[in-house]
Amino acid sequence: MSRTPKARAVVKRTAAVAATPVAAGTATEMQLLVGDADGAPNFEMRRFIMGAGGGMPLHTNQVEHEQYVLSGRGRLALGDEIREVEAGDVLYIPAGLPHSYEVLEAPFEFLCMVPCAADRLEILEDSC
Repeated sequence: MSRTPKARAVVKRTAAVAATPVAAGTATEMQLLVGDADGAPNFEMRRFIMGAGGGMPLHTNQVEHEQYVLSGRGRLALGDEIREVEAGDVLYIPAGLPHSYEVLEAPFEFLCMVPCAADRLEILEDSC
């Protein structure tokens, strides 16, 4: 029985992945660590880096988010709930749930895993 690899493995340094500014955010950049270009068929792994005074305004997405906080502290609006999170915390944000981010201690960094599916960010309030 022969085995045919379905996909190739990818290993890279995060420092080698370009960070791009997030237009909807303040002092916020994103790195696409793993995605379609790497052959990942089901999920993307993104790293968000938010500096002092940074954040994202209240918005919704059409896809769920699974997040792991790497460093710093942030205040998040998650629907009607306000939560403070820090390094080591994990979050699940269901598709369609309004949410926002405010940096309390910079850099506030987190990994964000999302399905490889069409998504649309809808801003509900303009301020971070």
